[in-house]
Amino acid sequence: MSTPFPPPQGHEPKRRHPIMSGFRASFLTGLIVIAPIGLTMWLIWTVVGWIDGWVLPFVPAQFRPEQYIGINLRGVGVIIFLIFTVIVGWVAKGLLGRSLLRWAESLVETLPVVRSVYSGLKQIAETVFAQSETSFDKACLVEYPRRGIWAIAFISSSAKGEIATGIPVEEGKVSVFLPTTPNPTSGFLLFVPRSDIIELEMTVEDAAKLVISAGLVYPNSKDPTRPPEAANTAQEPDPVAQNG
Repeated sequence: MSTPFPPPQGHEPKRRHPIMSGFRASFLTGLIVIAPIGLTMWLIWTVVGWIDGWVLPFVPAQFRPEQYIGINLRGVGVIIFLIFTVIVGWVAKGLLGRSLLRWAESLVETLPVVRSVYSGLKQIAETVFAQSETSFDKACLVEYPRRGIWAIAFISSSAKGEIATGIPVEEGKVSVFLPTTPNPTSGFLLFVPRSDIIELEMTVEDAAKLVISAGLVYPNSKDPTRPPEAANTAQEPDPVAQNG
């Protein structure tokens, strides 16, 4: 279907003024620089204020700095929380602290509902804050949610016990965590044969950046087919060649 008023022959799109184009480019560049810094500062400021609002009500008024200097200092609750946590950890590592902890846990075990909540929260805390080297081994590709569609996942460990014997596959099985975008803290735990995954050369950190950015940030954006290490080496100029 033709339009009643066709565009005239030789019509060219209107070009932007150089000054406006430069202004727009500078504005976008400044926004890229300011946005991450501003969001980070806002997040830190918000978290510090949340901790202060949770901790300071338990601190007696005579021990608060604003009673003496007349200024509400943000972050005092964070410092008090850190000191209190260190003291509790130091006491818990001692003989008396371990005895008190066992006695408190035995008391909690007698309460049906509280027992379930406490055991679940304790397991989560030990998993998140445990001082161990347990982490994802490598990043990989796995076909999900169907054949022909690939998603980034993280290899956590080899399948063991009932999981390993229950999967009707003779070869080795691995457990992988398939994160969601842009929030990688949620996702799916999958148990797949090792032959069904493709291990990636990129680090776990680079793969996480790729997931969070929804595919916008690659570890090597100039040539994604090359490993990050090789790309970094190729991008570095040779001082001998330059001098020659």
